[in-house]
Amino acid sequence: MIKFRFELPQLGYQLGDLAPMMSQETVSLHYDRHFRTYLDNLNRLLEGSIYEGLSLPDIVCKAPIGPLSNNAGQVYNHQLFFEQFVPTKHAKLPSGEFLFMVEQSFGSFDRLLQLLEKESMSFFGSGWTFLVVNADGEMKVMSLSNGDTPLRYGMTPLLAIDLWEHAYYLDYQNRKKDYIRNLFLIINWNVVSSRLP
Repeated sequence: MIKFRFELPQLGYQLGDLAPMMSQETVSLHYDRHFRTYLDNLNRLLEGSIYEGLSLPDIVCKAPIGPLSNNAGQVYNHQLFFEQFVPTKHAKLPSGEFLFMVEQSFGSFDRLLQLLEKESMSFFGSGWTFLVVNADGEMKVMSLSNGDTPLRYGMTPLLAIDLWEHAYYLDYQNRKKDYIRNLFLIINWNVVSSRLP
């Protein structure tokens, strides 16, 4: 019997394509080691459990707090993170329905970026900052610790900023603000907007 296993998703770019905003060394360490470790842990913990064979969002929402939910949340968040990038030369500003919703929720796109930066900089410890849509269709900015994810609270994450030090320390040391601002330059807003519910 073939066992169900989650696999590391293919990137839509080469490891070095996000430089200088994110170096090849950082992407390789983050994607090939940290992300893969969470994935391997998830597959090991799922084997023979009642959650084996469920979709990743279902596991995230149904597994009790503990090692399984932590690793499932980290895999889910990392998928969001790595899917949302594009090489700098291909980056474009958001448009259409997504931009309209941003302007309705925050006043302007620039204001959204300011709020994402402020939320990320004020968060203490390891975790994530998200742009989400809640059950009422409203956009919000929020942060969660460790491997927690907005799915557990009935919200749809559109954008994820990894605040764990392994995401930026090789390139930026303690300059987290520079890391966050440079992330905005490689966001694929088409991917982000495609996550609208």
